[in-house]
Amino acid sequence: MQEISRKKIFFPINQAFRNYLKLYEREIKLPISYQELLYYESSIPVYDKEGKDSLWETVLYPQSMINSIHAGLKRIYSILKAGGDQAAEEHLHIERIDFCTFGNSHPFRIKIVNNYNEVYDYFYIKIADASRIYGLELEHILSPYWMNFLIDGNTLVEEHIAGVPGDQFILHYLNRPEFNPKRIAKEFVKFNERCFVRLLGDMRSYNFVFDITPDFDDVQFRIRAIDFDQQFYEGKRTLYMPQYFKENRVFVDLAIKHLNAEVVKQYQQEERALMARRIVVQRHRIKDLRDVIMTDRVSFPEKIHQLGEELAQYYRDPVFARCKSMGEIVERSLKRLLVSSLK
Repeated sequence: MQEISRKKIFFPINQAFRNYLKLYEREIKLPISYQELLYYESSIPVYDKEGKDSLWETVLYPQSMINSIHAGLKRIYSILKAGGDQAAEEHLHIERIDFCTFGNSHPFRIKIVNNYNEVYDYFYIKIADASRIYGLELEHILSPYWMNFLIDGNTLVEEHIAGVPGDQFILHYLNRPEFNPKRIAKEFVKFNERCFVRLLGDMRSYNFVFDITPDFDDVQFRIRAIDFDQQFYEGKRTLYMPQYFKENRVFVDLAIKHLNAEVVKQYQQEERALMARRIVVQRHRIKDLRDVIMTDRVSFPEKIHQLGEELAQYYRDPVFARCKSMGEIVERSLKRLLVSSLK
């Protein structure tokens, strides 16, 4: 059984990282902060469609605060989605503000609705933890997906990532006759490889979603991480490999059943080659991020030492054992990726 730190330490954004975020237009002045949203006066539990506690609570604010909070949240949504264009704000309204005490980031989830057509969207406001933001940046650079988020001081705003949560996919979608299990297994192998190379941990089934796309002759699947708190924080190598979590056992069984060793190796190499090409294309941004990570403190010496030793043994590469920071470890991992994939 995998062991995740029960309470991950929050790491502040240092000045070098903040300069990087400003350079790449991630940091911007926002009209409302995470701290201000904590001033609610009561809350109501949110239950799912089956009547179970969702671990979210709808929060209620004093009447004197509602207008300013709602106006600030609509403005944040305009900045996040429309580059700050305020034209749409007149026909938007905040339907609900939910708060979750489960997990590390204690997020607020904002439901915003278009008055003209009742189409709604979500976004999140969280505590700005350096580990999570490194995770978002690496996902933006190394994965197939564009990550939309903003920082202001200790406030983090994230766009909602749409998809079916992995645990719900297992319960309600996995065995549908129109879904090809080989495609599901293939995507899990690729996702597993992507997480391991960039050292994103704790990818249990409820921390990623399935993006399901009907194609002209089949259904395509893509897995997207939605929780980035465990970006290169833990010391145990297998915590960065989704295949080792019991919550993901069903996907591992699919791969064992439908994919032989040669095919698994092929999919792993395909994913590594794609990541390597992204690194080449984004080499200047990667270098800027690397320079920040190399000297940042986002874990503890004992975890860094353990992970370095375990990766050195796994790859038979003694350089990992000499790494003194998580930044050095992830740099070595990406260098290996480039050398092996772009020969």
